[in-house]
Amino acid sequence: MSSHVAEKVIRTAETLGRSIAPSAGFLMGAHDLLGLDYMVFQIRKTNPDIKSIGVLGPERDIIVHSDIKERGRKLEPPQGEILERSEDGTFVRKIPGGSGTLIEIESPIVFMDKHLGSVILELDWSVLSTAQSVAQRKVIGLFAVILALGTVSSVLLSSNLTRPIKELSSGVEELKRGKTGKPLRIFSGDELGRLTASFNEMSGLITNQRERLAQDARELEEAYISTVRVVAAAIDARDSYTHGHSTRVSELVVALARELGMSGQELEDIEIACLFHDVGKIKISDAILHKAGKLDPAEWAEMKKHPEYGAEILRKAPSLRRFIPAVRHHHEWYDGSGYPDGLSGERIPREAAIISLADAYDAMTSDRPYRNAMTKEKAMATIQEYIGKQFNPELAPLFLGTVEKMG
Repeated sequence: MSSHVAEKVIRTAETLGRSIAPSAGFLMGAHDLLGLDYMVFQIRKTNPDIKSIGVLGPERDIIVHSDIKERGRKLEPPQGEILERSEDGTFVRKIPGGSGTLIEIESPIVFMDKHLGSVILELDWSVLSTAQSVAQRKVIGLFAVILALGTVSSVLLSSNLTRPIKELSSGVEELKRGKTGKPLRIFSGDELGRLTASFNEMSGLITNQRERLAQDARELEEAYISTVRVVAAAIDARDSYTHGHSTRVSELVVALARELGMSGQELEDIEIACLFHDVGKIKISDAILHKAGKLDPAEWAEMKKHPEYGAEILRKAPSLRRFIPAVRHHHEWYDGSGYPDGLSGERIPREAAIISLADAYDAMTSDRPYRNAMTKEKAMATIQEYIGKQFNPELAPLFLGTVEKMG
C-alpha cells in the first residue's frame, strides 16, 4: 500500500511540475512576471495538497512563490535524499525538517533551448506516511493473530474454533480484494469473539483510509486536469484571434466523442489531447502568429511544424506521451495530402481525425487577420464538400449532426 500510494502521489506531482515548466518558460521568456505569478497562484489554489510552489531563476533566486514572503530569497543548494532523478533533469527529494518530512519535486524550465531556471513543488508527506504506518502495523498484527489461531485450530480440531476462524478468513479475503461487506458475526464472548470484534473495527478503519486515499487521488487528478486547462489558456492567449480556441474545440470534440460511445478515461484522454493540440505553437514566433496577411511559403512551412513541435514537448513528460498521436496528426488529411507525415485513411489515429473536424470548424467560424469568420452554415457546407478528401467519411456526418444538436 505504501509503495502504491507513494508512486501515485510522486508521479502526479512530477506531472504537475513538468506541466507547469513549459508555461513558466514562455512567461519568463516574455518577461511576464504578473502572468507567472497568476499561474502559480491558480495552480496552488486548485491543489490544496501542495504545500508550496516556486519558480526559480538560473541562480536559484525565487522569482515568484505561492508564499509572497519567500520572493526574492536565494535558495541554498538542494539538500536531502534523492528519491528519483529523471532524464529530463527532474529531481524528487525527501527533505527532513522541523515540521515534518517534505517531498520536493524540482523540474527544469527550458525555453528555446535555454535553461531559465526551475519549478519547485513541495508536498507534506508526514500525515500520509503516519496513516500508512498505522494501517500496516494493525494489518500485520491481525495476520499474525490469524496465523496463530489457525495453528491452534489444526491441533484442537474444535468445531467451536473452526467456525469463527472460517468467518475471519472470509473477511480477510474480502478485505484483500478490496470489498466492503457487512461486519463479521461474533459467535462467542471469548478471545475469538473479541478478535472478530477487533477485526470488524480494523476493517472499518482500513475501508475509511482507502476511501480517503482514493479521494486524494481523485483530487490530484482533478488538479492535473486544471493545470492542463491553464496551459491551454496560456497557449491561446498568445494570439487574440485564437483566444479560447482550445476550449471551444474541446467542447465540440467531447460532444462528438460521446456520440461515438466514448466514456470514462477514454473520453477524458481525448479532451486533454484536444487542449494540448496546439501546444507546439509555443515555438512559433509572434511575427508569424500575428501576421496580418497570408503567410509566405517559408512562414507557412514553419507554421506547419507546430504539430511536430507539440509532439516534442509532450515527449518530455512520460505521463503525457499517450497524447502524442492526437497532437502530431490532427492536421493529416484523409486523402494523404495533410501534414506532417502524409498519413491517409484509417492510418490516421481516430482521436486526431476527431480533433481535425472540430479544429477546422472553429477556425472557419472565427475571425482571422486575413479574413472574417464564416457563418455556421457555410462552415458546415465546406466540411461536407471536403468529406473523403480532408475529413473521415464516417466521422464527418456525425460531427455535422453534433454541431446541429449543439446549436
